[in-house]
Amino acid sequence: MRRFGSHLRQHFLLDERLCFLNHGSFGATPRSVLEAQTAWRARMEADPVRFMVHTLPGALREQADGLGQLIGARGQDLVFVENATTGVNAVLRSLDLGPEDELLALSHVYPAVSNTLEYLAERSGCSVVRVALPHPIEDAQQVIDLVAASITERTRIAVLDHVTSFSALVMPIAALVDLCHSRGVEVLVDGAHAPGMLDLDLEEVGAEYYVGNCHKWLWAPKGCAFLYVREDKQVDVHPAVISLREAEGYPFRFDWSGTKDPTAWLALGAALEFHAWLGGVAVRRHNHALVVEASEQIASVLGWELASPVEMTGCIRSMRIPGSDHADAKHALALHDYLADTHHIEALVHAHKGLWIRLSAQVYNEIGDYAVLLAGLQRWLEHDPSSLRLV
Repeated sequence: MRRFGSHLRQHFLLDERLCFLNHGSFGATPRSVLEAQTAWRARMEADPVRFMVHTLPGALREQADGLGQLIGARGQDLVFVENATTGVNAVLRSLDLGPEDELLALSHVYPAVSNTLEYLAERSGCSVVRVALPHPIEDAQQVIDLVAASITERTRIAVLDHVTSFSALVMPIAALVDLCHSRGVEVLVDGAHAPGMLDLDLEEVGAEYYVGNCHKWLWAPKGCAFLYVREDKQVDVHPAVISLREAEGYPFRFDWSGTKDPTAWLALGAALEFHAWLGGVAVRRHNHALVVEASEQIASVLGWELASPVEMTGCIRSMRIPGSDHADAKHALALHDYLADTHHIEALVHAHKGLWIRLSAQVYNEIGDYAVLLAGLQRWLEHDPSSLRLV
């Protein structure tokens, strides 16, 4: 097994001064993958017409086949999109919705997905039902029971996070999909964080639709994500941009939705090679163990609440600052900027019925990085102006 730690930072462009504990937001692309993307771009620009017309279609399908081998799906059922939000929009905006329909989502839904649901409700007259998740959460069965209680005869589709964003909860997704199907409800899984973080098998998940980012935990360049649509649902799903290959059906209507730079998608193969070089499943195990150890140490010292039990934790974990019930986005930004500007620490700070700090663990991190964060938080609690203090 490859040795992990700070020596692996040489493979990235990260600022050497930065204590980077937020891989989960946008990832960090390895040098080798960026070099592969540059090579694809040079190949494209050497003969743009031939590349777009003759090279790109087959190259995209090859990348989809390679990704499918990793995530338990057929390449022909996968299309590339710029990000998970784009994939969510493609599915939801392909539905014929009316006032009698309900869209089910978790209360920890990603804000962009929430905005999409509200937009559809305003346009079609359908309703958005949010399943209120408890905090702190005790176990996965709580989620299953709450979702079961929220499904009605009007539920058209359930939009379920595989890993929630700010609270970093790993959902019992296969059990939730089975539950929804037993009640006649289709499922769209927002798996933005799952590929590369979890052992992912889309056939086992069983959802009609699944979106995931490759730029977070699979090392791809920004702008590389995928949408999976089960074969029997593909005829009705369309990209947000209808373009030249629309009549050819799925997946080709997604492969070409207008001229763009496709090199982030084409560099996915190099990203998967880097993932395999690091050890694949060993990466996930290392990151999980590190974030659990680090978060429990910090929570123990500061007396903060952990958002998830170990069995619902992946490679990110959130802690809630006690006494911060009335915190808002301004407080979150103030704490984030304090850590970044004063201590060169990048960690996600988010306000949602309290102030949360979310830690990421990646192969270039070591336990000492989180000691730096702990020291910065202690300094903030002890010395910063009352306008920043919430406890």
